[in-house]
Amino acid sequence: MVYRLHQDRTVRTVRDGLPDAAADELTLALDRVLANPKATTDPYGVDDGVTRMLILSKSMAVLLVNDETLVITLVHITCLL
Repeated sequence: MVYRLHQDRTVRTVRDGLPDAAADELTLALDRVLANPKATTDPYGVDDGVTRMLILSKSMAVLLVNDETLVITLVHITCLL
């Protein structure tokens, strides 16, 4: 099963404003997440099976994983550069 990525306009604007190195790293990581979200992310606090963190060397992201609709929503990005 491959998931679909959803991001609202605000998150898309933040993502578009990332430095090239962070943007490239995030894009490649999100491709892996869409193929297997639970194996490529960590729980955000208590593992509720929905809220996940993607921690990279240049950024981190908070995601919501909906296993029923196969949609991953990117809700927050933090640049670590």
